Amino acid sequence: MISVRGLRKEYGRVTALDGVDLDVPRGSVLGLLGPNGAGKTTVVRILSTLLRATAGSATVAGLDVATQAPLVRQRIGLSGQYAAVDEYLTGFENLDMIGRLYHLGRRRSRERARELLAAFRLEDAGDRPTRTYSGGMRRRLDLAGALVADPEVLFLDEPTTGLDPRGRNEMWDVIRGLVQGGTTLLLTTQYLEEADYLADNIVVIDHGRVIAQGTADELKHQVGGERLEVTVADPARLSAAADVLGALGEVQLDEPRRRLSVVLDGGGASGVDALSHGLRVLEEQGTALHDVGLRRPTLDDVFMVLTGRSTEDGSENGSEGGDS
Repeated sequence: MISVRGLRKEYGRVTALDGVDLDVPRGSVLGLLGPNGAGKTTVVRILSTLLRATAGSATVAGLDVATQAPLVRQRIGLSGQYAAVDEYLTGFENLDMIGRLYHLGRRRSRERARELLAAFRLEDAGDRPTRTYSGGMRRRLDLAGALVADPEVLFLDEPTTGLDPRGRNEMWDVIRGLVQGGTTLLLTTQYLEEADYLADNIVVIDHGRVIAQGTADELKHQVGGERLEVTVADPARLSAAADVLGALGEVQLDEPRRRLSVVLDGGGASGVDALSHGLRVLEEQGTALHDVGLRRPTLDDVFMVLTGRSTEDGSENGSEGGDS
């Protein structure tokens, strides 16, 4: 449903996108990850016909975004980083207005507005001005607006930014429901757990280039296996503990926090076996522990390995405002 080849976007001497390729099959979710300024929003704006690419090609629902932009707009929905609602209109009036802009007609626009207010649990607030809405309610209304015309393809640009954990979980439930209904979704996010939970496939971009792609499990596998993490009680024992546990895999030391992490080499023993062995040899050695644990790699680990920084780091490219 979405196909991108060699996509480039330049702002003078600044290259926001430098040859991006990606594909999104029908009825699936692609998570587009990257630090601030990586190029995520630029991709969304080009695919939703709000920007023209400098070079490359892109199709959405089989339509060329450059030469068939009006037709593309009939097939897509877009929810940006900030809720695009008119605070002086009621929730119902916002949705009704969007239906009119899509030429649904007066009757169908009003019906659709009421349907979406119910679907997003905004019925009780539907006739109130949206300036009285909470942040989570505004985000839900904004997403409802993107669905007025029953789009085949939906672009969500950091849809849960600014929401509290409860609001984020509610939005995730809504998004999963849309995908189960057959909608194809491209999602940009800085919340790695969001991509882990929602995305069928993930593309990581940095400095306008794709640096990794695959399922969440495939990306985590690139980082390595499970990790045995140990915090010693006596800082003087940290080095000795590292020498002993080095037989299990690569050791990473965090001296200020008296912590060491062993990336298990996957030589056959399970993580539980490695944990049991590690505890036994440390006890024999006389090393007391404050904490011990076994954990699997996360997308945070993937991100740090691939980019050397967190998703919040980065600088903006170009002059668009927000993430570039």
